[in-house]
Amino acid sequence: MSAHTPSQPPRRGFLKTLGGLAAAVTAWPALASAQSSVPSRRAGAKYMGDFAAPRLDKVRVAIIGLGARGSGHAPQLADITGTEIVGLSDLYEDWAKRSEARVTQRGHTPKVYFGDPNGWRKMLVETKPDAVFIATPWELHAPMAVAAMEAGAHAFVEIPIALTLDEMWQLVDTSERTGRHCMLMENVCYGREELLYLNMVRQGVIGEPLHAEAAYIHDLREQMKEVERGTGSWRTYHYARRNGNLYPCHGLGPVAQYMSLVRTDDTFGRISSFSSPGRGRNLYAKANFPADHKWNALNFTGGDMNTSIIKTVQGKTIMVQWDETSPRPYTRHNLIQGTKGTIAGFPNRLSIEGVNRAHQWAQGEEFAKITAQYEHPLWKRVGELAKTMGGHDGMDFLMLFRIIECLRGGTPLDQNVYEGCSWSAVAPLSEQSNREGGAALAFPDFTRGNWKTTRALSVIQ
Repeated sequence: MSAHTPSQPPRRGFLKTLGGLAAAVTAWPALASAQSSVPSRRAGAKYMGDFAAPRLDKVRVAIIGLGARGSGHAPQLADITGTEIVGLSDLYEDWAKRSEARVTQRGHTPKVYFGDPNGWRKMLVETKPDAVFIATPWELHAPMAVAAMEAGAHAFVEIPIALTLDEMWQLVDTSERTGRHCMLMENVCYGREELLYLNMVRQGVIGEPLHAEAAYIHDLREQMKEVERGTGSWRTYHYARRNGNLYPCHGLGPVAQYMSLVRTDDTFGRISSFSSPGRGRNLYAKANFPADHKWNALNFTGGDMNTSIIKTVQGKTIMVQWDETSPRPYTRHNLIQGTKGTIAGFPNRLSIEGVNRAHQWAQGEEFAKITAQYEHPLWKRVGELAKTMGGHDGMDFLMLFRIIECLRGGTPLDQNVYEGCSWSAVAPLSEQSNREGGAALAFPDFTRGNWKTTRALSVIQ
């Protein structure tokens, strides 16, 4: 969701309707520390692990938040066969009308809502969408997803799916009670390399997966210059008030799918987390803003680098790292190691027993030659179109394409609500573990034991 401009109501009015940003930021640590016991599934609720909603010939789509992410989703969804964009909502008029123009050019006639902090709620009632795409600040994700499902729509949520474990349980319970999907939009699961690795793991190329490494290391300090509107205007407060892995899913989502976590094979067990000292954001604020600027009034206590270790129920391990502050090259690690070999990203390389030279990485042309036979069928089918449509080398479009394809086909989504909550749970759990000196904390079982009977994600054709 966009931030304040002089011609529009101040952003604090919007956040006040959900309790206020200042109050929310102050409360995050306390909320994150409260691990609830697993509640019983309510009578009549439906387990959503392999859930397939009734087929929709046309998917009526509404979008909340038309800033950096939502403004990209709007035209891409408008171009997908079988969609009708019925509603667009943002607090700010210029951003709402920008997306309106883009989808109107593609033959859609949405109702547009702006200037009202509750405009998105009116949109849910008046347009009656089948699917709501939520691309707003993090603290708004869970309340908006719950409201969308309560209104009868499937909810598709940008990362993270929620901020606290209590919110995640609320999403699970609402999804199970309403029979509506609630999916974390982890676009990296649809990257070409990630799909390739998934296919290779499913084909048994590396044997049994035992260890993975995942990361989101991306220098985003320049977002702090988005002081009044844009991502930096709200995300900067998270760096100041929270200390853990705040954004785990880009790296973790794909490797969790390789390992079939929260599904038949295994699930998340415990996490132990440590952060480095926090230096970079304070130094950046001092170097780039006046001494009396509000960023210099903050003490950025969140560590520049967080490293967390996850132990699965079956004893497998995952290292997850997060750093959006340090001046180092971008990486997601994307490493999956098994009994017969290892595949790793950034750059792509592999070492497979009996395939390439022992104790050496196969990279470049050798990597491409070995892996050519494992190109993922979904990428073969839609990859060229996805690259043309764009969005992080096509992964954004492919994700949206698959969502609409599953809704129109009446098939299960590629990610279920339990996966989205488990991946996102790394943030509050890592904060608590870090505060407790790296204490090993148990993951909630959002499936209530049903992961054991949930089918592993297949190689989508």
